[in-house]
Amino acid sequence: MGTITFVRHGQANSAAKNEADYDALSDLGKQQATWLGQWMREQGESYDLVQSGSLNRHQQTSASMGWDDPRIDPRLNEMDYFNLGKALEDHRGIPMPDPDGFATHVHQVMEAWQNAEIMGNETFASFETRVSGVLQEATQPGRHVLCVTSGGVIGMILRHLLDLDTQAFGRILLPIYNSSIHRVHVTPHGTLLAGYNATPHLDLPDRAFARTHY
Repeated sequence: MGTITFVRHGQANSAAKNEADYDALSDLGKQQATWLGQWMREQGESYDLVQSGSLNRHQQTSASMGWDDPRIDPRLNEMDYFNLGKALEDHRGIPMPDPDGFATHVHQVMEAWQNAEIMGNETFASFETRVSGVLQEATQPGRHVLCVTSGGVIGMILRHLLDLDTQAFGRILLPIYNSSIHRVHVTPHGTLLAGYNATPHLDLPDRAFARTHY
């Protein structure tokens, strides 16, 4: 059996108002990734291939985990949510929300994006195609692959595996923790979701404060 392990990056600059400012781990984000790397080594996990998106927060997460030289694959980069949010505001007059309003906003963005009412740096179809391409290439029997990426990419992987509609896709994005683990098993019977949103490295009571979504 092969495995594909997707890891969301550690906490980034959650106070940012644009992608450039957001794209750096906070001190807590680096600590989350360090704890995750330590936990993986304690479990004896090893990988035939470690790859990362090209964004700073992906590479900083990989380095903090203990993998300093991953293969860089820009297909693992996040959707450009800030630009999509700006496009939604221009198109429908819906402003970017505060954290409490994000649950509603993400559904509105995903629906408008999929329906081609708005576009950021790419179409919804283009995002879906590049992410499914990563999954397809990583799906090899007996091979163990680690991918450091973002929540939107992980959500799209789950959409592909579980045949989720746009509303369900939006809902599955919201709970994804920073530095969380998501497992895919490659079996003779197909590619199967085996784990979602696990944070075993943060399960100790004194690390409860480190379970963050943004």
